[in-house]
Amino acid sequence: MNQFHQGPNIYVGEVNIKVKNLDYSVTFYQNIIGLQLLEQSERKAVLTADGQTPLLTLEEPVDVIPKQEHMSGLYHFAILLPTRTDLGDFLRHLILTGYPLGAADHYVSEALYLNDPDGNGIEVYRDRPYLEWTWKNDLVEMATEELDAEGILAESGAEWKGLPSGTIMGHIHLHVGDLEKAKEFYTKGIGFEVVSYYPQAVFLSSGRYHHHVAINTWQGSGAPTPPENSVGLNWYSLVFPNNEAREKVMKQLEQIGAPLKKEGTFYVTNDPAGNQIRLVI
Repeated sequence: MNQFHQGPNIYVGEVNIKVKNLDYSVTFYQNIIGLQLLEQSERKAVLTADGQTPLLTLEEPVDVIPKQEHMSGLYHFAILLPTRTDLGDFLRHLILTGYPLGAADHYVSEALYLNDPDGNGIEVYRDRPYLEWTWKNDLVEMATEELDAEGILAESGAEWKGLPSGTIMGHIHLHVGDLEKAKEFYTKGIGFEVVSYYPQAVFLSSGRYHHHVAINTWQGSGAPTPPENSVGLNWYSLVFPNNEAREKVMKQLEQIGAPLKKEGTFYVTNDPAGNQIRLVI
């Protein structure tokens, strides 16, 4: 576990997405992405990288409809690999499968992008060491440059055996309808800091990470919340170091008028775009 994905920081733990065909999606996430199946029922499958921690859960809603355009919701969830060698192994595997992908160097990280069979966005990346990041006026420098794919492949050596056990959920990037309202929710409510800006996008984090959550209006200003039974994001979890830290955030959420309800051992809130968040410890 790296320094940004443990206490006292608040970070993304698990992502739950809706898919059209559960069996087909499970096959994709096992064979192409390299996750392991933890448990499966008729309409739900829990996937893991280390054999015990849920990382991604897939659900097939009754009367499911395809992903809707120009709506808020998931842009991508981002799987963080422990090393550059792991990224090289994953890239080599993708090339061998022939699965379509995109790639970028973001200064702070090196990333590969692909979509699952339903159009849910996935990023698989590795972070550069923190000391190599550049900060100016409390903002971290990020860009979208060409990836050094040859250099990454040169570090690959191992036979592909799926994602390494140290793989975690690095961040989530969301479409929202109102950037300012969403920014207020994540800063004043959740307590994240703004660490970078991009055209029509804001990057937010805890503990000076390059981002635990990013928000954008790339689906259009005023993009509505998608229907409940549509493919896309169901919910994601934010992990708190202890109950005290969570209580503090819950008070902040109440102060800004955000919805909050208890479900079992966790609390549930929604950002202004309707993206559902589970607050867990």
